[in-house]
Amino acid sequence: MMMPRILLGAASSGSGKTMITCGILQALVNRGLKVSSFKCGPDYIDPMFHTRVIGTRSRNLDTFFTGEEVTNYLMAKNAAGTDISVMEGVMGYYDGLGGISDRAGAYDLARVTKTPAVLIVNTKGMSLSILALIKGFLEFREDSQIRGVILNQISPMIYGELKELIEAQLPVKVYGYVPVIKDFVLESRHLGLIMPDEVAGLSQKVNGLANIMEETLDIDGLIALAGTAPEPEYIKPMIPRAAEEAVIAVARDSAFCFYYQDNLDVLEEMGARLVEFSPIADKAVPEEADGLLLGGGYPELFARELSENTSMLASIRQAAADGMPVMAECGGFMYLHRKMEGMDGTSYPMAGVIDGEVYRTDRLNRFGYVELTADVDQMIGVAGEKVRGHEFHYFDSTSCGDSFQARKPLRKRNWKCIHGTDHMAVGFPHLHYYSNLNVPFGFVSRCDSWHIRRNRK
Repeated sequence: MMMPRILLGAASSGSGKTMITCGILQALVNRGLKVSSFKCGPDYIDPMFHTRVIGTRSRNLDTFFTGEEVTNYLMAKNAAGTDISVMEGVMGYYDGLGGISDRAGAYDLARVTKTPAVLIVNTKGMSLSILALIKGFLEFREDSQIRGVILNQISPMIYGELKELIEAQLPVKVYGYVPVIKDFVLESRHLGLIMPDEVAGLSQKVNGLANIMEETLDIDGLIALAGTAPEPEYIKPMIPRAAEEAVIAVARDSAFCFYYQDNLDVLEEMGARLVEFSPIADKAVPEEADGLLLGGGYPELFARELSENTSMLASIRQAAADGMPVMAECGGFMYLHRKMEGMDGTSYPMAGVIDGEVYRTDRLNRFGYVELTADVDQMIGVAGEKVRGHEFHYFDSTSCGDSFQARKPLRKRNWKCIHGTDHMAVGFPHLHYYSNLNVPFGFVSRCDSWHIRRNRK
């Protein structure tokens, strides 16, 4: 199965990757192509922009979480039936684990998936020095995968001359330029970009970008470059399936919105049926629920609304007390506490499943990738079981849990985390289920048992 694809990387964060990726994706969609898109690394918000605004099928790809074989499988699985795939890199092209390795960065993803890469170069404050920068990126790794460049924030007056110099002196093709664009700014908050639904007129802005890029980029050339990518090689992982169709209630609203779609998909492949509910707006856990999944998001922005929905808090507290299987990550974990500080500085009563308090800090806590090892037998694994994830939060807890040992890759730092029991796994780390399929299957199996027990009553 041939799979046309390119990866858009950059010299550093702030080079215009997201803006240019959105513009190119929209241009491809406007041409009538079926487009899939991928974000390199543990990012929830960029795929939302790709999916909600442009309408592409968007997923994450991360070689730390899933290794080489499964990364290629997930790429092929999620790109099936589309005409072209576009991957958006992360940070600088070679920036990876711990800031001291190229592993799990954009280059590593291009290398593992054998995807031709296009380097976005922010040329602000440079002219001929642009060639030195590009030359360094081409030669830093022998198999750089870089086949082209796009020059961002460059004057059309000098672009033509620089393009000739680059292509004459370096083994790379220039696929056009992007002029200075001042009316496309994506605002940020403490966890990154604001959500797509919060940007007024975003669809019109992205279409405006696409129109500009149809004029200044060689879209036909990028499509042709994507067509040079080889057929992906992989073996599909064995995915176990539960005997019954357990129903997992997934929290989904403005407060809880951070989920890897591949995580949700694999729960369904294992036999679960997912139903969504809103801890902000609904009054109780769905009646048919056999398990609860509370993802990350921004509960701190909706602390008052969540706290005032006392019937939902009581419903979740009772479900957990009865033994219903519960998984919660980061924001979902915060919501389960006895109290949680909101962004307004007020501490609000919450679900009370965890006897602790969540409080705001002035910096990111335990930020980055983690490898987790179970210290005791529990719902999502036996002692010694490993799973990978990441942490990204400004809030902390007086009760982070102690059933897993977390270790930062390539670093000596480690700590205890996650409350793990025979029916619960709740903590700050965001887990990627494909890093160890026993983890989601442990959850689905426990939900399956709850389903059988509930139907026998």
